[in-house]
Amino acid sequence: MSLSDRLRQLARAYRDFYELPMRRAVALEQRRREDFLRLLLMSESLGLPNPAAWYCLELMPFVIEDYHAWHRRMGMEHAPPGGIGCC
Repeated sequence: MSLSDRLRQLARAYRDFYELPMRRAVALEQRRREDFLRLLLMSESLGLPNPAAWYCLELMPFVIEDYHAWHRRMGMEHAPPGGIGCC
């Protein structure tokens, strides 16, 4: 086994030991923040007042793609009435 092979093996072990658990934590935090952003954007359709509703309209095209997965994660079996109908 050459030195370069050992260094590659050491780098792989480092990545598996240190980076992978952090990636999972970062991905969970990113998902939590995205869910909160969607909640803010959809607050008008859920009956919550949103003082920045006009500015949120610009972001709606980006949110609609993942709307079904979001409302399922939030525990709503069907889309909220008055909002975007997806199921």
